[in-house]
Amino acid sequence: MRAIFVLLALALALVGCATAKASIHSQDVIVVGVKADQPGLGLRKNGVLQGFEVDVGGYIARRLGASHVTFREVRSDDREQLLNQHAVDLVLASYSITPDRARLVHFGGPYYVAHQDVMVRRSETRVQSVRDLAGRKMCQASGSVSTERVVVGLSIAARPVPGSSYSDCVAKLRSGTVDAISTGDLVLAGFAAPDLRIVNAPFTDERYGVGMRKDDADGCEAVNRAITTMYQDGTAGRLLDKWFGKSGLTLVREVPEFEGCA
Repeated sequence: MRAIFVLLALALALVGCATAKASIHSQDVIVVGVKADQPGLGLRKNGVLQGFEVDVGGYIARRLGASHVTFREVRSDDREQLLNQHAVDLVLASYSITPDRARLVHFGGPYYVAHQDVMVRRSETRVQSVRDLAGRKMCQASGSVSTERVVVGLSIAARPVPGSSYSDCVAKLRSGTVDAISTGDLVLAGFAAPDLRIVNAPFTDERYGVGMRKDDADGCEAVNRAITTMYQDGTAGRLLDKWFGKSGLTLVREVPEFEGCA
């Protein structure tokens, strides 16, 4: 009898391990985390989340085999937390792949390589490149690494001013609270307006990855296959045109070079 109990306990433990390490590739229902305040990428409009990353996230989830895909709002400062709490399964939220983030989550992709640029008020003519941000107030969106790339990575003495999100940063830019915003050009393109301009002097790559929970190499490989198919069947190009075709940006339509899933 004791042997039976031991075997039963081992079997339950194995089932528990398998469940804990289940791949995103095996899920019938997938929850995709997206932004809700970034026009063009992820925006809640009339109660519905829409944008390039919403469409791409839905495409990837369906290619993974999910029969039901739902979307949940995430912010730059809670993406890792929601992933590791199993509140979301995939995150597509202008989520630049960095070594520090890769220690907390697994990344598929990137599904697009944007380029960091600068946005200013249209009346501002003195800012022509990132170097001109020295001494100027630059909005730092909570949870974003874009400002760090300027101040630390490039050693430009801009003056960071905290903002809760990029939509908050745009409001601060319009009000004169800050002089500039710097982040990926797709993010900036979504906020483009007659009173604002993108400097159009890119200086880094922003490799937007698909965030997922750690140790899911199988899921990562499946995500990369889905992204490859998305570019090869023309879906990526159509979605880029749909959301950014009027922005004036030069849009990349080739499959990005993946990070690898090991």
